Amino acid sequence: MKNTFLPGAVRVVSASLTAASFLVLSAAVGPTVVAPALAQSHAHGQGHQKGPNGGDMKDIAGVHAEILVAGRTITINVFDDADKPASTKGFTGSALVSDGKTKETVTLAPSGEAALKGEAKGAIAAGATITILLKTEAGKTGQVRFSPHDH
Repeated sequence: MKNTFLPGAVRVVSASLTAASFLVLSAAVGPTVVAPALAQSHAHGQGHQKGPNGGDMKDIAGVHAEILVAGRTITINVFDDADKPASTKGFTGSALVSDGKTKETVTLAPSGEAALKGEAKGAIAAGATITILLKTEAGKTGQVRFSPHDH
């Protein structure tokens, strides 16, 4: 639970906002104060964007990446701003896979025209956390963390 002090001596304590409480707060303190509070109360998002192959879409290093995990294989499909497959020539990457007990770094290498792939030593558990580090041919870098089960 988070306490937020607002100008004008109005105090809001929010764990989650229902539609009714949002409307009451909007009327009382105005949308410029309530909208950020509502966004903060549900930072996980209302849904995850899915890629054409069913994987989670994430923005990383200036490209759109669809992240797929199957068994011990991690696949990153790369798309441009128009959601068209983008060349991964010259890309490098790695994935840090952690299941809470062990950590493994998996090298991601270009595979085909618009993907990077890597193989872990064993099957990747559904509850694992995976941090993807990516570097484009142009030198732009980025990282993103996700869990295969976080939909």
